[in-house]
Amino acid sequence: MRIGQLADQAQVPIDTVRYYERAGLLQAPDRSAAGYRLYDGASVHRLRFVRRAKRLGFSLDDIAELLRLSDRRGDIAGVRATAQAKLSEIEARIVELSRIRDGLSRLVDACPGHGDAADCPILGALNHDVPEQDRYS
Repeated sequence: MRIGQLADQAQVPIDTVRYYERAGLLQAPDRSAAGYRLYDGASVHRLRFVRRAKRLGFSLDDIAELLRLSDRRGDIAGVRATAQAKLSEIEARIVELSRIRDGLSRLVDACPGHGDAADCPILGALNHDVPEQDRYS
């Protein structure tokens, strides 16, 4: 199949197919006599794998590792370790986002929404020289 057909079946834009090829996540395909890229069903499966892994938050490096582990068909300890590392990273981001949400919520609650900008608690917090880790807590 040609690149447009592959993109349709994998539900990604054509540019994404090319990008994943350049990133090494998708093997460079054979080419027709006319120079068109020709893909097989395994390319559709691989592209869907990448798309699903991206939705779960895996980076391209993580996905490359998962693909290597999948291609080897060996022990799944490496797969679990990669997924556990991603889960830990996501949990840390949730904690950080919660902290930011709480700080921003306090600032929004403190802002009357009218009056002089010099009295705005939001602008005051953004202009105040406080170490970033302490700024919104």
